Amino acid sequence: MQAAAKLATYEDLLALPERVRAEVIHGSIVVQPAPLPEHGRAQGSIWRSIGGPFDDDDGRGGPGGWWILLEVDVRLGAHDILRPDVAGWRRDRLPRPWGLRPIDVVPDWVCEILSPSSQSHDRVQKAALYASAGVPFFWIVDPVGRVVEAFQLEHHSEQGRWVRLGAWDSGASASIPPFEQVQLEVARIFPPEG
Repeated sequence: MQAAAKLATYEDLLALPERVRAEVIHGSIVVQPAPLPEHGRAQGSIWRSIGGPFDDDDGRGGPGGWWILLEVDVRLGAHDILRPDVAGWRRDRLPRPWGLRPIDVVPDWVCEILSPSSQSHDRVQKAALYASAGVPFFWIVDPVGRVVEAFQLEHHSEQGRWVRLGAWDSGASASIPPFEQVQLEVARIFPPEG
């Protein structure tokens, strides 16, 4: 009789070399390649557009009330530890994230930026885990298609099902939940065309 495979935990991630970008999904370690420059551009632009008014709110005129963090480890369960590209928590739910690794509080918003090698990973596996964990809002940013898609968790679903709120391309300026108080200029998320 063959012994059952050991399910990976956060301790297994810590044992990896520091430069390795990895997550634990359903007990398996999933290693991701380093992102392309357009991924980093989109990640930084999202942080400036959303983090500026919602996180960096010390007298700068934004609504505040959130922590918007890049690539932090989030434990959704003992065998599901993800590293969203950008994640946000309302400060009343996570008063002080500093020094926490992993963060065990489910985010209020997650944004994944697609890479050619991660599309199905982000759209299928990670989206399902975020829904089952109860993340209320989920964005997918596609640098190749130059599109932002937003989803909200259906309130009456036991399984956690995403309802698509919309999609916006480079020509749009949009107020996208849960950050409706600001207009997001979609073209500014992506590298200049041409």
